[in-house]
Amino acid sequence: MLELLKYTLPALVVFATAYFLIKAMLVKEEKKMKLDVFLNNQKAITPIRLQAYERLIILLERIHPESLVIRENKPDMTNQQLHQVLLTMIRGEFEHNLSQQLYVTPQAWMLIKAAKESLVQLVNSEALQLVPSDSSINLSKAIIEAHMQDKKSAHAEAIGFLKAEVQSLF
Repeated sequence: MLELLKYTLPALVVFATAYFLIKAMLVKEEKKMKLDVFLNNQKAITPIRLQAYERLIILLERIHPESLVIRENKPDMTNQQLHQVLLTMIRGEFEHNLSQQLYVTPQAWMLIKAAKESLVQLVNSEALQLVPSDSSINLSKAIIEAHMQDKKSAHAEAIGFLKAEVQSLF
């Protein structure tokens, strides 16, 4: 019995040591592989995320009240026609960039949506105060003036947040 223990006890110690060393090595290797996959994903996703932030900034600039009104207002339009064109353009620009929400934080996307909704409300409220058949220049002026009076624009807040998020990526 003692003779059997002399051979089996050291063998068990060697086996246990080898088992725990190999297990630790495999766990370390698995972590390393996961880190490699993560880093490779980051290399692929970071440019896509940056492009999404760029596109969302462009979206916000394209639907900025001043640029939108200047771009879409035609001399022979009525208030009602301009109102419809502006709403169509805002919704179209937004829908064109819906997929970008995959690459930004939920908070950033909520601010983008809030900026769009704020602009839609601004356009609607200013249009309601004017005679639909009057010249569209009246609606243009009203929208730009109302936007300029808005000290805490949802538009500016969204752009500032997007810029801050991009800065935090680096």
